[in-house]
Amino acid sequence: MLFDMTTDGDVLLRLAGEIDDLGARLARVGTELRTVRAEAEPEREEAPEQAQQPEQPKQAQPPAQPEQAAEQQIPQQQPTPTVPPQPQQAPQPQPIPQPPHQQAQHQQAQHQHPQHPPRYFTHPQHPQYQAQHQQAQYAQWQQHYRQQYQQQPYRPYQPAPKVSLAEKLGKEGAGSRLLAWIGGAVTLLGVVLFLVLAIQRGWFGPLPRVLGGAVLGAVLVGIGLRLHRNPAGRTGAFALAATGIGALYLDAIAATTMYDYLPAYAGLALGLVIAVGGLLLAVRWKSSLLAAAVVLGCVVCAPIITQGFKPELVAFLLVVLLASTPVQLRQSWPSVAVAAGIPPLVASVFSTAFTGFGGSTANSAAALAVGAVGLALALIVTTKRPGDAAALALLAVAPAPSLLAALFLPKTPAVLVTASVALVLLGVWAAGQWLNGWTGDLAGAAGLLAALQTTMTLFDGSARSAILIGEGVLLALVALWTKKHVALAGGLVFAVIGGLIALAFDVPPTLFFLVRNRPDADLAAALLVAVAILAVAITLPWVAHRLGLFKAATENVVPWLFAGVVALYGAGALVLCGALLAVPGRSGFLLGHVVITVSWTVAALVLLIRGISVVGLRVIGFVLVGAAVLKLVLFDLSALDGLARVAAFLIAGLVLLGAGTRYAKLVASR
Repeated sequence: MLFDMTTDGDVLLRLAGEIDDLGARLARVGTELRTVRAEAEPEREEAPEQAQQPEQPKQAQPPAQPEQAAEQQIPQQQPTPTVPPQPQQAPQPQPIPQPPHQQAQHQQAQHQHPQHPPRYFTHPQHPQYQAQHQQAQYAQWQQHYRQQYQQQPYRPYQPAPKVSLAEKLGKEGAGSRLLAWIGGAVTLLGVVLFLVLAIQRGWFGPLPRVLGGAVLGAVLVGIGLRLHRNPAGRTGAFALAATGIGALYLDAIAATTMYDYLPAYAGLALGLVIAVGGLLLAVRWKSSLLAAAVVLGCVVCAPIITQGFKPELVAFLLVVLLASTPVQLRQSWPSVAVAAGIPPLVASVFSTAFTGFGGSTANSAAALAVGAVGLALALIVTTKRPGDAAALALLAVAPAPSLLAALFLPKTPAVLVTASVALVLLGVWAAGQWLNGWTGDLAGAAGLLAALQTTMTLFDGSARSAILIGEGVLLALVALWTKKHVALAGGLVFAVIGGLIALAFDVPPTLFFLVRNRPDADLAAALLVAVAILAVAITLPWVAHRLGLFKAATENVVPWLFAGVVALYGAGALVLCGALLAVPGRSGFLLGHVVITVSWTVAALVLLIRGISVVGLRVIGFVLVGAAVLKLVLFDLSALDGLARVAAFLIAGLVLLGAGTRYAKLVASR
């Protein structure tokens, strides 16, 4: 019955009406069953008396039991639907009032569908009678509710209207909260002004000022605790507690930096105690705003106590971060995570900047500690709450202080720092199958960045570009094996950076146009770089195509064309460097260009023959033929002279002629 109901905004009212209607119907069914029962009992009593009368033709039969007499009457009934008469003395329950439209639909359903099934089995306790009666009632109810709810108009879903800032401020209680927090800020500023004025006028002594500030902060927090017991005064309680905690922070600053009653580490410890107490109060009151305010107050006061950005400040902020971690894990407050997680990173960056070039062991250790703690907390939070934005942001920026500190260190310490960061992050990335969401990918991206900085710091000259391009090829193969797109993107970045360095220093475009005497070591290094360029130009697009990122060359020719140009450049540099190593000077230069032209035409022939059934190879072959012809006309004709020019044109022409003949035969044979 309820399966055909459609959801609507007034579903509760409709359900109440259905229940009322169902109750009335069940009451009428119960009345009918009692009536039928009352009729069946006299018939069962009269049946034996009728069997004993002499005028009955069947006198020889023994008197039947009441149940048998009732069963004997069943075949004598006509198979026409009849309704058993209802005695007047049977009590009728009063029906529950219904709305007019439901009464009309109910009468129409009763007129169309009788309440009782055809009485082939008239005994009310007979199973067939009960089954037919239940089926008839179910069909009647189903038709009734179907007609009722099909007539209801469809109301499309309307999203809740957005509440503007003016409407939020106009709500009841918003103004009081705003006034309370403004009052707390003004009160705190008044405390500061009072301390300044007391110092200028010489009121009281240093010790009474410190004690008075502590008493004032404690009193404000105590009043806030008392007000929080009353729900109507909780807004003022939050403001008073925040103001009192701020006064205690200022008192700790005064006791350390102004009057030197406490050393710096004691002042930091006192600030940490105040922060922990404020966090416990915020957890008790379930206020994320108060917790964030407590953490930010401690963060702001800490640099004043340490008198600058130092490694000691970074260590203290890490302690604050660790102290707030249980609150983050229990309450899931992103504001507290940001307020406690970002300050150590920023403090470490400023500490590195103030330390300058050369760095220091303490600053490097503090930067590594910031990265390690940030990474560990991010992994813990994302394990408990996958997709937590604050934890993912902390994971992404956690390596930044360490990588920045490595830029100011000498080569060996810098490599140790960046390599350790890269190994840890890449290890997290390798364990990404046990992590949720973007955690593994973010760790992998940060680890690849650290590996890039390690390579750039460790190697120089031609080895730098060759290693970077080789790492690009390796990452592409890792992407093919693990199906991770981050590895492919990292391989592309490594290849692009290494290729740009190679174009600038190792295999510049002038290598193809100018004849210069280069040392054999430089030529050998350029040869290795050219091999790496050719390898990465083939590997990257192939892996991207296997992963489904690149379509075939016939559907998306632009990336394949770009990869082909890069491959031709690498192959040309490879041939030319090899020719110069074999035959130094101008002769090697001319020989190299002849070999380049001929090799292009031979490669085009091979691709065309293999591309009879493969469209991509056939397209690449024709593109290579065009490149060879353009090189002959635009470069070889003007740059080469003598026998080299003749050899280039003759050999290339013969190869192209043979390619055309062979290709035509293969096409005709298909």
